[in-house]
Amino acid sequence: MRKVKEIKNWIVGYQEVKAAADELQLAYDFFREEAVTEEEVDQAYQHAIELLETLEMKNMLSKEEDKLGAVIKIVAGAGGTEAQDWAEMLFRMYQRWAERQGYKTEITNYQDGDEAGLKTVTMQIEGEMAYGYLKSENGVHRLVRVSPFNAQGKRMTSFTSVFVVPLVDDSIEIEINPANLSWDTFRSSGAGGQNVNKVETGVRLHYKFKNPVTNEMDEIIIENTESRSQFGNKDNALRMLKSQLYELELEKRRAETAKVEAGKRKIEWGSQIRSYVFDDRRVKDHRTNYQTSNVNAVMDGDIDAFIKAYLMEFSD
Repeated sequence: MRKVKEIKNWIVGYQEVKAAADELQLAYDFFREEAVTEEEVDQAYQHAIELLETLEMKNMLSKEEDKLGAVIKIVAGAGGTEAQDWAEMLFRMYQRWAERQGYKTEITNYQDGDEAGLKTVTMQIEGEMAYGYLKSENGVHRLVRVSPFNAQGKRMTSFTSVFVVPLVDDSIEIEINPANLSWDTFRSSGAGGQNVNKVETGVRLHYKFKNPVTNEMDEIIIENTESRSQFGNKDNALRMLKSQLYELELEKRRAETAKVEAGKRKIEWGSQIRSYVFDDRRVKDHRTNYQTSNVNAVMDGDIDAFIKAYLMEFSD
């Protein structure tokens, strides 16, 4: 059923591009007859190019995991309120991006900042190709601005880490050893009404396992407070555990591929990937060197150009 849906989406995409190309040809013919303006022809051309580029981006995402949804975790770096405010700004940026794509989002864990912003947030993004697009966001994001929290109006630098893993579904089989699994429960706070404060609905999952990347014993800890029931939070925590285990397996495959392709540029997943310099009105990706001066648009979720530049350079 999923394969049929994928084929259907490709057919629809092709039909949209063909229709836009036909409209462009028609607009040009009318322009020659002075029936439409040059501006209308330019608009038809831009529309056709946007649809074609969208189809090209999908074509770059051919791996099994690329088609899945995504789990994005944002963690404020050192720096107190300034860094926590930056983490919240990035969180909003990804929310707005998901809205633009028509994706469904769900916050599974949220910890408020001390005075403003947030310390950490985990969000699930469900929609075709969400992981394929957002894998480009893995890494450290750097902000430079005149801080609104500094009385002297000093220029401050803040860092926030973004982690993205595939959101596994029923088509992906991940084995979990129940003997290595344990749970804690706690009273959660936040959305969900008074019930979440009276009953221990929040869950903390512990899973001990042999890390396939390091070959050493490791532990994954996941907190989930989204649901008003303990059962719902446990179910979602298990899904997120599968997502993290799947990402580790993918990381192992990437490492093996990197050894074979010794001449290929290596992507450092934990490195600083992008700088947002507000007072200079500049956002620059350090991996692709793509940059823009439209800072406001980027912070409002317009990051497709950064994603495309990354896929053009690093996709297999």
